[in-house]
Amino acid sequence: MASHRKSRTRSGVRTNSPAVGITTAALASVTLLSTQSANAAPTEPRPSVEEVQKKVDDLYRQAGGATQQYNKAKEATEKQKRSVGRVLDEVAKRADKLNEARRTLGSFAAEQYREGGLTQTAALLFSDSPQAYFEQNQVMDRLADRQRGVLADYQAQQAAAAKERAEATESLESLTASQASLRTSKENVQKKLDTARALLSQLTAAEQERLAALERKKEEEARRKAEAKAKEEARAKAEAERERQEAQAPASGTGTGTGTATGADSATGTDSGTDTGTGTGSGSSDSGYATKAAKVLAFARAQIGKPYVWGASGPSSYDCSGLTQAAWREAGVALPRTTWDQVEAGTRVATGDLLPGDLVFFYDDISHVGIYIGDGMMIHAPKPGANVREESIYYMPIYGSIRPA
Repeated sequence: MASHRKSRTRSGVRTNSPAVGITTAALASVTLLSTQSANAAPTEPRPSVEEVQKKVDDLYRQAGGATQQYNKAKEATEKQKRSVGRVLDEVAKRADKLNEARRTLGSFAAEQYREGGLTQTAALLFSDSPQAYFEQNQVMDRLADRQRGVLADYQAQQAAAAKERAEATESLESLTASQASLRTSKENVQKKLDTARALLSQLTAAEQERLAALERKKEEEARRKAEAKAKEEARAKAEAERERQEAQAPASGTGTGTGTATGADSATGTDSGTDTGTGTGSGSSDSGYATKAAKVLAFARAQIGKPYVWGASGPSSYDCSGLTQAAWREAGVALPRTTWDQVEAGTRVATGDLLPGDLVFFYDDISHVGIYIGDGMMIHAPKPGANVREESIYYMPIYGSIRPA
């Protein structure tokens, strides 16, 4: 009878006990997790604040370039819209003319049908007299000439309509391409800005303070360079004034010394007149630019504090080239919309020869521009999240400068 009993282990625990199964599963899970942890790729190290600053600055610069592409596409789109509207108006007018010519031809055809299309011999036989026939024949000849003229006009209208339809089709295709480019540029700008915001949002409070300190250091270095340029400009201005006074001093002395001699006075007066004329001409040119620049700077200063918005050209917000375009418009000078075109819209000047009102461009891709106000400073619309402000031209790498007028 004992052989019918189930065998037990020495420990008193059955081999098929649930506890053994759970323990085995737990060990397997630990082994699996250990294996996965060993095989997992190492986590990417967190970027330093300096790396974040560099990435964000680069993204803002790229966004600036994409903004100029957007501005260019927007300008092309608006131009194409005007062109399409004009062409469609012409097509509509041409259709009216074509329909009028078609109605005239239809009336001629109906008239011929009513008359039965008699031959010249039958018309002579059925006429009241030969004289009446010949008079009627002359009228018919004139009518035939008119019909030929109307037919020729109809054919010309047809050809013109076909040409205008082809032009309208081409304009619509160009508009579609410009709109597609506009959408792509808009998406590119937004993508760059979203990436920059994401990087900044990941910074801790301490890291944000560290980033702000780096920005202050960068601004301080740019300010020192601006102060050095201001001193350089002051020295150059003082030197130019000294040379002007020295140039005038001999003429003044000669006039005083020869006051008693009529002939000498006359000669001196002639020389003085010539010098004054030359000086006035040069001064007039400089004065003309200074007058325009004063209007530009007055407008730009009035915009300080307004927000940067990419693609905006005023009056409540601006991007960089939108501000420069609007400011120079106040002086009666029409600048193109983008930095890429504005840099070609004036006379190139060296950084050392800048005058207030000149435009200074930045980065190798010419994606930013500001208005020089003197002493190494400019007014510009900086970047998203910032307002129009004064800043050193040395805050960014300078590409070049122009004098618009």
